[in-house]
Amino acid sequence: MDYEKIAQQILQLVGNKQNIISVNHCFTRLRFQLKDNNKANREKLLQTEGVISVVESSGQYQVVLGNKVTKIYDALLPLIGEINSIKQEQPKVSIGIKILNAFAAIFTPIIPAIAASGMLKGILAIAVIIGNYYSTDIKTYNTYIILHAASDAVFYFMPIILGYTAAKVFKAHEFISMIIGATLCYPSMVSLMTSKSEVTFFAIELTKANYTSSVIPIIIAVFILSYIQRFLEKIIPEVLKIIMVPTFSLLIMIPATLLIFGPIGIYIGEFINWIYYYIMGVSPILLGAFIGGVWCILVIFGAHRAIVPIGINDVAQTGRQNLLAFAGAANFAQAGAAFGVFFKTKNKNLKTVAASATVTALFGITEPAIYGANLRLKRPMICAVICGAIAGGLMGWGGSYGNAFANQGVLTIPVYAEAGTKAFLCYLIGIGFAFFGSCIMTMIVGFNDIPNEEASKTVETTSSTQLTSDTAIVSPVAGEVIALDQVKDEAFASGAMGKGIAVYPRVGEIVAPEDCTVTALYPTLHAMGIKLDNGIELLIHIGIDTVNLQGKYFQSYVHAGQHITKGTKLVSFDIDKIKQQFDLTTSIIVVNSEQYKNIEYCQQAQVSITDNLLVIHV
Repeated sequence: MDYEKIAQQILQLVGNKQNIISVNHCFTRLRFQLKDNNKANREKLLQTEGVISVVESSGQYQVVLGNKVTKIYDALLPLIGEINSIKQEQPKVSIGIKILNAFAAIFTPIIPAIAASGMLKGILAIAVIIGNYYSTDIKTYNTYIILHAASDAVFYFMPIILGYTAAKVFKAHEFISMIIGATLCYPSMVSLMTSKSEVTFFAIELTKANYTSSVIPIIIAVFILSYIQRFLEKIIPEVLKIIMVPTFSLLIMIPATLLIFGPIGIYIGEFINWIYYYIMGVSPILLGAFIGGVWCILVIFGAHRAIVPIGINDVAQTGRQNLLAFAGAANFAQAGAAFGVFFKTKNKNLKTVAASATVTALFGITEPAIYGANLRLKRPMICAVICGAIAGGLMGWGGSYGNAFANQGVLTIPVYAEAGTKAFLCYLIGIGFAFFGSCIMTMIVGFNDIPNEEASKTVETTSSTQLTSDTAIVSPVAGEVIALDQVKDEAFASGAMGKGIAVYPRVGEIVAPEDCTVTALYPTLHAMGIKLDNGIELLIHIGIDTVNLQGKYFQSYVHAGQHITKGTKLVSFDIDKIKQQFDLTTSIIVVNSEQYKNIEYCQQAQVSITDNLLVIHV
């Protein structure tokens, strides 16, 4: 199917991109907010390949496309271009989460380059040790100097690199942002800002600082640039924008960065480092134990990204960091706990997952160990936290540190050799204890093992099971039964999205009708998709136009990709508050209806969550 062609036809028939105020997708449909609905040609849209139905609801023009909606939506966006009001419906998040997400988006693209530089530094460290053993200083060799430059360049030119990634996040001009970063690293600028004499800009004294390898100043500068750029684009005539917007952006932002945002960024960075190292000075054992214990917990929530810049900044400024030494204790502990699961479990599938997760964790990738074994079984996770904390405390006591920002695994052990005999031995003993200690502790403490049949129901191993006989499905919600053709939403009532039935709920919760996997959970929580273990796929849509609540009055208890058992609560909602604004009729659709001979509907007036709602005939 040519998704781009379908997207082009839809765009043409709804008017053109100038007619679109906003567009998003919700499970099986595209939802257009149009300036002029009369321009949309309903009959021609219905004849378009892939279009199941066209519905006008709540002032929106909705094109029902079924399971192909995401691919068509992705093909549609480039054709529309930049529309400020285009956005997918998402729940509101706090300013703290927004900042955390922004930092993650800025740093994530450059982590591979930083990790590669760290690996190269580790190789060079081994080479130096070998050279010293043979009484040879390889640091004077041209080859070493070139490779050392390659390993250090990403840190030295960090403002330029972050200028680009921050511009992508804040939607500023990428190359203007990079020029600001390059200005901070320019050789004559570095010489000027590190000289002993006073530095002025139009007779205004500048705060002197070396911005090479800095992190926070350029991020703040690009954030402000994004607003300056948008302001300039509004006031400068179209014919002059291509020249004058970049020119005025630089004329405004270079002085502003050197006078205001640069010093602020430097002070913020110094303050964060001061707190970190103040705690380090009070008790390096406590700091090491804290990071070693909670690092992988922070990974679960993505919160570890908030403190990663400390390690990056330390390497950039001083050429060493201890943050990732302590984090290494956590990584090796996760590997050890997964290894303990491998020895202890009787489940073949879990044994395979634990074995592969152990290997990946030893190379610094802990997510398979965390989600595949340790967190899933709970006790191994606790063992890993305890052993990671003890190992981190030992490293803190020994003064362990690395000479590069390197992923914490077996390949980067040489990075920590430069710290000296005591510090390096404490690092080696620490990671050894973290691994073997958590492995042995997991085997001793044990865990509630997963039966073979349950383990096979993970997302990775779940496979579609074809029905061999007629099957009844109980209702996922208790309430009054309503025929699907009576639902006041044409997309459901027409059966275009699949056969099914509706229930007006009397209890504000949706439960799993059978053992199943949550295939989709919309951010506003008003709709979800589940796939039963017998292969039946259901769409449960709570109410009509309740997407407009943006998740208000809803609460979820599961996540997409999770396998759950019959009766597990999926979503709860406040009936009394929602029904004041919206029709709560809940549609239960068999999405893959075409695979079955017939679907019989419940004839009862009322159902509970233990009553049969649908019978699938094969």
